[in-house]
Amino acid sequence: MKQPLRIAVAQINTTVGDLDGNTAKIIDYIGRAREAGADIVMFPEMATTGYPPEDLLLKNGFVQRNIECLHEIIPATKGIIAAVGFVDQQDDIYNAAAVISNGELMGIHHKWHLPNYGVFDEERYFRSGKETMVFEIDGLIFGVEVCEDSWYPDGPHRIQALAGDAQVILVLNSSPFHAGKWQFREEMIATRASDNACFFVYGNLVGGQDELVFDGHSMVFGPDGRVICRAPAFEESLTLVELDINEVTHERAVQTRYRLETEQINGSIQTIKLTPIAHEARPELPPCLTEPPGRLEEIYKALVLGTRDYVDKNGFKRVELGMSGGIDSALTAVIAADALGTDRVVAVVMPSQYSSEATQSDAVKLAESLGIQHYVIPIQQVYEAYKATLAEACAGAKEGVAEENLQARARGNILMALSNKFGWLVLTTGNKSEIAVGYSTLYGDMAGGFNVLKDVPKTLVYELSHYRNGLGRVIPDSIIERAPSAELRPDQKDVDTLPPYDILDPILHAYVEQDRGVAEIVASGFDEETVRRVVRMVDRNEYKRRQAPPGIKITPKAFGKDRRLPITNKYRE
Repeated sequence: MKQPLRIAVAQINTTVGDLDGNTAKIIDYIGRAREAGADIVMFPEMATTGYPPEDLLLKNGFVQRNIECLHEIIPATKGIIAAVGFVDQQDDIYNAAAVISNGELMGIHHKWHLPNYGVFDEERYFRSGKETMVFEIDGLIFGVEVCEDSWYPDGPHRIQALAGDAQVILVLNSSPFHAGKWQFREEMIATRASDNACFFVYGNLVGGQDELVFDGHSMVFGPDGRVICRAPAFEESLTLVELDINEVTHERAVQTRYRLETEQINGSIQTIKLTPIAHEARPELPPCLTEPPGRLEEIYKALVLGTRDYVDKNGFKRVELGMSGGIDSALTAVIAADALGTDRVVAVVMPSQYSSEATQSDAVKLAESLGIQHYVIPIQQVYEAYKATLAEACAGAKEGVAEENLQARARGNILMALSNKFGWLVLTTGNKSEIAVGYSTLYGDMAGGFNVLKDVPKTLVYELSHYRNGLGRVIPDSIIERAPSAELRPDQKDVDTLPPYDILDPILHAYVEQDRGVAEIVASGFDEETVRRVVRMVDRNEYKRRQAPPGIKITPKAFGKDRRLPITNKYRE
């Protein structure tokens, strides 16, 4: 090309099923990119539909409307090239990337590698692509692929770069977040860029969708594998980068061409020439190499973004939560306030006869320091009414867990009554450690519409609370320092029922997230009886987790979409 290639990465927040809204956003960002003098603008995987649309893909009307949306986008590409993710339909449906130039659809790439693990089940819906293509414009040759394609060394990029002489590969992504995943992505794309001696432009989706959060963190790598550009994480952006394609040499392609021609390659290659587009003088670009967030920062931002998008995309004006004076409800309230604003969060303090004055005082203090609306609604009368109602049926039976859980269920009923009355979304406050071992009450503290901390272990709850206080102290020290307790009986402590969390959480990590067996966990230094007790609790509480509200995934394996075990299950180690 006669001047550096300018690529705009449109890191947008789409909404699943909002075909018209997503299309309008794509057209808007095409206009922004053109005004910035971009030669090419790229969008995330399945940008027209939002990701993942799941069984909406089984509705032919949905697929057809998404194709109509693509045809509405095409005329908006006057004077620019756009790569747009959508769902194509030919003999079957395909996860696809359309390349559009100057008002013409120039070609469509069908995703080769369909992920079918963890939260992904694309083989349920799509057929794999078998062909790929390269595009040529004014001396630039580039290829396009979709997300998982780039995770395989033999993906379409291999043919595009080494057989097709592509200097730039555009990778359209909707890659969900878990803590530290950006490092794996960067290492992988750096390897692809250096192995294929070309630029890789990795554009990712941003935003929350049910349990998933997409962190953006789009990036560009040079032919030597160095990172050139990194877009901001957890926010929409239009990131522009200039690439000097003279940096690209094809010595490696020439050296390996013979091997490519003589080995069996799964896929064919086409070449499409695009009409050169002349640009006037373009504005200078600011630096685009942002620093990635640290571990606690990225997790906290993911929780804030996931909460905000779940609430807003589902049309809730306000949220409510039970505020106990414990650390879980405190952190949930702070995240909700950061996500939505203090005017959209309501705290309900519901003391019982076992609630300490200190916890109730801290709950009110936190609500007041945050500036959120709060109510104090004692549950003692409701609890006694429940017991009186059940007195005859339960005569002669010893009091115990049933009476403890009546308190949690009374609180759940109060929160749901307020939800029904005012349309508020109930945020539950359980953490991953409690959910794992069943230390929670069905239709009580599990009653609600969304669980912010569902994938956050208890020890991480403490870390995040300290992190948030480091940004501006909001959670009282007394809440953080107090020994955790459900306060459902006199002098109750979590350690009466569970191992200490600094022991419990590593065992849960090994068993739940790493699928390690009892013997392996014991061999790593844990007491055998403790491990067996924890494993038994996890196994027997699958039925509870199946009824829990959705929550934000922040670890490599979360309960729900990630970990799918049968409720009726006789297997035990």
